[in-house]
Amino acid sequence: MAATTASSLQTFDIIILGATGFTGKHVLKQALKFFNNNKNNNLNFNSIAIAGRNQSKLTQTLNWATRPDPPPSIPILIADTTDPTSLRSLCLKTRLILNCVGPFRRHGEPVVAACVETGCDYLDITGESEFMDRVEIGYHEKSVKNGSLIVSACGFDSVPAEIGLLFHLKQWVGGCLPYRVEAFLSAESEKKMVGNFGTFESAVLAVADLKEMRLRRDAQVIKRAKPVIPGPIPKGKIIEHQKKIGLWGITLPSADATLVGKTFSTLTENPNGLQGLDESPETVEKRKVFWSSVKPVHFGVKLGSKSLLGIFGYITFGIILGLFGSTSFGRWLLLKYPSIFSLGGFSKNGPSEEEVESASFKMWFVGHGFSDESLAAKENSKPDTEIITRITGPEMGYVTTPIIMIQCALIILSQRNNLPKGGVYTPGIVFGPTDLQERLEQNGISFDVISKSKLSS
Repeated sequence: MAATTASSLQTFDIIILGATGFTGKHVLKQALKFFNNNKNNNLNFNSIAIAGRNQSKLTQTLNWATRPDPPPSIPILIADTTDPTSLRSLCLKTRLILNCVGPFRRHGEPVVAACVETGCDYLDITGESEFMDRVEIGYHEKSVKNGSLIVSACGFDSVPAEIGLLFHLKQWVGGCLPYRVEAFLSAESEKKMVGNFGTFESAVLAVADLKEMRLRRDAQVIKRAKPVIPGPIPKGKIIEHQKKIGLWGITLPSADATLVGKTFSTLTENPNGLQGLDESPETVEKRKVFWSSVKPVHFGVKLGSKSLLGIFGYITFGIILGLFGSTSFGRWLLLKYPSIFSLGGFSKNGPSEEEVESASFKMWFVGHGFSDESLAAKENSKPDTEIITRITGPEMGYVTTPIIMIQCALIILSQRNNLPKGGVYTPGIVFGPTDLQERLEQNGISFDVISKSKLSS
């Protein structure tokens, strides 16, 4: 029998919680694939366990993740997000929890609470802004004290945006000063891609959270330093056409821009980045050099389409989500009939393996700025320089997200002394100075400079 029962004294490097979920099983598959092929990371199969509510389903997931090969002997642990004792027991057995149990609005906080209480590190793949705000407010101070590093959004939300933007900003050299960067996200597939129900459910619940989030931010419950960005606040367009990349774009209300803003705020308070637990002098100097070349910018994200018709489709879906998601009965209808109300974009069955394999993404970063800092200081001056960079990679939710999460986990396990002792932070401020970009490039996600050019007056 492949599964083993973990003793209460056994410890692990990683426990994947929620491994039976649609994304969780792909995280497990990526973890096994990576660990199986790399003998230099000081990890082995005994350092990993999987956890969830149902042992039978966990065993089936393990078989699925390793087929056609027989599954390795990985411990299966039983835990439930409604049972704090089981979560605490889980955290005491491991260095790091990878949380794949969503929606995080409903199931995430108890896991964070258990990690913070026990001093266990925590990563998740959420893109739910309300949940992340709640965690920061409720657990940051205690996590710093207990040495628990809490980093949400370690999947497609929001590492490509954060690390991709940092890569982009590194291209502004020789006295050039970036001012505004707009990201355009384009999903591509040879087959019609159907989204997973869990993603749709999180989006529906996010609409219900909008009022609470606005009230919290209006009340300034979270005090943040404001980064200094030269020039006036740009007037963003809701719909924009970028001829150079061949895309129309509509503003995407995602967590990406919010998290980038948090990273810049933390950087404003800590210009050299966050101090590591026990850094070497060389690592400290490397961190300082990295952040010294990062200048805050106005940042936004747009959902891209090659046609204006595609943009109108996104608008229609957004209107449906906004109208129905604002009432409890409307949310019930949305969640009862996801395929109908999402115009076929989501289903309870999720995408097929063939659809996942045929999909990919491109994220373009179109940056405008000044060729000289003195030009930026002049009144009514306009940006005269444009830099375009791009990230490309496989399917976003079930291929790229697991790759990102596992690489973030490996960095925590292998470079823990270089990371903050504890606290609730964004992926950008934690992983920016590390080798995360290089690791992603080694695993099928590319970072490219497309063009550098002067803008006409």
